[in-house]
Amino acid sequence: MLESLIHVFQPLATKQSDLLLIIYLVAITTEAMSGALAAGRRNMDIFGVAVIAFVTALGGGTIRDVILGNFPIGWTQHPEYVYLVILAGLATTLLARFMHHMKSVFLMLDAMGLVAFSLIGCNVALQLDYPVVVIIMAGMLTGISGGILRDVLCNQVPVVFCRELYASVSLFVCALFLALRSLGIDTDLNTVVCFVIGFGFRMLALRFSWKLPTFSYQQRWD
Repeated sequence: MLESLIHVFQPLATKQSDLLLIIYLVAITTEAMSGALAAGRRNMDIFGVAVIAFVTALGGGTIRDVILGNFPIGWTQHPEYVYLVILAGLATTLLARFMHHMKSVFLMLDAMGLVAFSLIGCNVALQLDYPVVVIIMAGMLTGISGGILRDVLCNQVPVVFCRELYASVSLFVCALFLALRSLGIDTDLNTVVCFVIGFGFRMLALRFSWKLPTFSYQQRWD
């Protein structure tokens, strides 16, 4: 089963380990589902659901590749990624009625996508031999951009700019990944450790409402 899956998505597998391929497929699927749920909360039609699912799942990687000059962009050459995210989004419309804890499911899917995309972004920038600061920024862009686009298109203040720790989790995951890599930790083991810790960190931030200090300025200029 796994070998067949790798064969279908071979273009990515040639650049990344099999584990990162699985992480990538999980990430785009879960983010597409989170996008579909967000669209459903705004009562969008099926076309709107498909668009939001696509943008949420593939928007972050697209922005990263444009900024890094990593062409051609993956999904433009491999439409199977587009089919997967749209099908995941549309399938969510059928499964949503069975999700009794929609908010919890939404937050868990989003957390998985955040951490997975952060790791994938780091690996892409590493392969392009960018310096450390750019690698971290690439990981963060990949992790948070899809969610920002989703929230903006759904007319919501992006989660990354408020509420519990979000972008900070992406930053932490990227930094941890590079730190463990510098210690010579195997890439697959490093990926698993960072994924588990990053996901746990995000869920704890949700559970205990961990936040960064906020800035509030109400003075008028007239």
